[in-house]
This record gives sequence, C-alpha cells and structure tokens, in this order.
Amino acid sequence: MIQGRWDVTVHGLKRVHASWFEITDEGGKLSGRFVGIEGSARPMTEVNYEGEELYFRLPSQYEKHKGDLVFKGTLVDDEITGETNDENDNWVEFTAVPAPKLEYREVEWGEPINLIGEDLSNWGQRFSEYTSGWGIKEGVLSNTPPSVDIITRDKYTDFKLHAEWRVPEKGNSGIYLRGRYEIQILDDHDREPDDGSTGSIYGYLKPSKKMTKPVREWNTYDITFIGRWVTIVFNGETIIDRQEIPGLTGGALDSNEGVPGPIMLQGDHRAVEFRNLVLTPARP
Repeated sequence: MIQGRWDVTVHGLKRVHASWFEITDEGGKLSGRFVGIEGSARPMTEVNYEGEELYFRLPSQYEKHKGDLVFKGTLVDDEITGETNDENDNWVEFTAVPAPKLEYREVEWGEPINLIGEDLSNWGQRFSEYTSGWGIKEGVLSNTPPSVDIITRDKYTDFKLHAEWRVPEKGNSGIYLRGRYEIQILDDHDREPDDGSTGSIYGYLKPSKKMTKPVREWNTYDITFIGRWVTIVFNGETIIDRQEIPGLTGGALDSNEGVPGPIMLQGDHRAVEFRNLVLTPARP
C-alpha cells in the first residue's frame, strides 16, 4: 500500500540527504506532502500510483531546481526505489521505507546530563570540511558565522531537554531532536506565531501563543520528547502539548526515524548562544 508516511534517503552525487513524504487517499484521489533536503512540508502538485509505480512532482521551495522536483519509483516488498532530479538536472537514486509509528509511552527518568562542558569534546561537526564558529566561554555555547551545525557525540531516544538560548537581531537557529525534528529559534518577538516561528516544530506544529523575548534576552525551552510526541514549555508557558510530529523536518541529519539520534544545534544560518543545556534521558 502506497498510502502512509515514508522515510527517504536521497543518494546525491556528492552527499546522502534525508527526505520524507506522505501519501493520502481522499475519496479515491491521491494527494501528498513532501519535505526536502531543506525547507518545510508542502503539498505535492501531482501524485500518480499505478502497477506499483509511483510518480509525484512539486515546485521547488529553497531548492535551486529550474523546474519541478520529480520522484519516480517502484514499490517492492515495502520499499520504494527510484530516482529523482537534483538541482543540476542529474538523476540520482533514492530509497524510501515506511516511517515507524513511534508511540507514546510512560517513562521513568534517568540522571540529567549537562551537554555544555568546558570544551567541545562531546560535540562533533555535521560536516567536518566546513569552518566551525562554535566555542564555549563561561558556560555559554555560542556560534559566530560562517559556521556549521554541531551534533552531540552521544545519541538519545526519549528525553527531556532544558535549553536556554538567545539570539541577536535577525538571529536564526534551531534545536534538532534526535537530529531529525527542528524546534525553531528566531528573532521574531514582534510577529504572531505560525508553523515556522520560534517554538514551532518547523513546518508542522504551530505554537499556541507568542512567547519570544526581544533580542539579546534569554529564552527558555523545556521539551519532553517521547516517541514522536512532543511537549514544549516556552518561557514558562506550554505552547505545544503532547502533539505528534508527523515526520522529518528540513535539514534532518538522517531519515532513520526508528533509531536513537543526537541533539543537533543549527549553526549554518546566523549567530546564537546557549547555556544550561541539560538533557534527562528516559530509562530503557
């Protein structure tokens, strides 16, 4: 069955990328939404499925394609294999597998872990060939562009995360849970919330209220993440209350949703500072 959520791996000519899509059937007519290498979930323009052959297309968002993004694949034994066009009109391979359900469960909590130490020894760079603007001074982990995303060396499944952060004017960053689901961080204290504003699960879940403080003031997230279910308390107010994250957000580290993943901090956009970054893992 083609309907459902699919975790996608795109084998680009230079790098492997994570992606995601969902196919739904509304009264016998297929429709779908897609998350690419970057950007947010957006609707497909055309979806066809016949004789185990899937075809869909949609306009580019942040991609630099001259025309539509196109995916063509064949479903065999719960796996779709096929090809898609890249930004230079090359056809590259992709594979897609059904996304796991990742149910909510009752948990007992372990011991808190301070993710900010005296140095960056417990962090690694997403791309080792890029410049890192990250450093730690007096307990504050900060990033100055040009830079790169950083990733905890340890991986986690279910956890609570306390994070204090601040940004300068036009600041833009994010916290990726298991390296796959971005909680947005922006200088947007003067705008009403939407599914791309601060505190959102980028492109999916909108905060219930605006809580962002003005630039250079410290903000606080208290995040509980179990399975795909997330609760976010932002500056003392619950803005997302045990809601399901449908799938990957743009910029995900990988598409292996069923396995533990790291905390990833977005550093390839603009400056950001973090302090008191404390993770409490659930006991197995």
